[in-house]
Amino acid sequence: MVGAAGDDPVNPPPAIVAIEWGRVEVEGLGVFKDVKLWPGGGRTWDWNETATRHRPGIQPADCAELVEHGARTIVLGTGMNGALGVAPGTVAALGERGVAVEASPTPVAVARYRELAALSNAVGALIHSTC
Repeated sequence: MVGAAGDDPVNPPPAIVAIEWGRVEVEGLGVFKDVKLWPGGGRTWDWNETATRHRPGIQPADCAELVEHGARTIVLGTGMNGALGVAPGTVAALGERGVAVEASPTPVAVARYRELAALSNAVGALIHSTC
């Protein structure tokens, strides 16, 4: 999906400047504990909006806003130690919408997000900075 026709040259994905336990710094947006990023923007990822918990984990509803903002590839940061799950059906539901998904512990996910964002503007991420 990287380099897909839906790329928007005006709205690149925000750069993650720094990541450490409990803190994600995003260029132009500020500092977050957990963050949603999409082409041209992002905001705090508030788990209470979708009743997300470590188990079963990230749900399709957590990713919907990223897709609405043009993400065609989504990177899921499952926590510094990988303790956040990905709910059954999340990857399949996004795949049905033509969205590629990669999930990994947050340090790996941030590195992958940076790689993908350098290649395509149609990239989004959910980053969990603890656990």
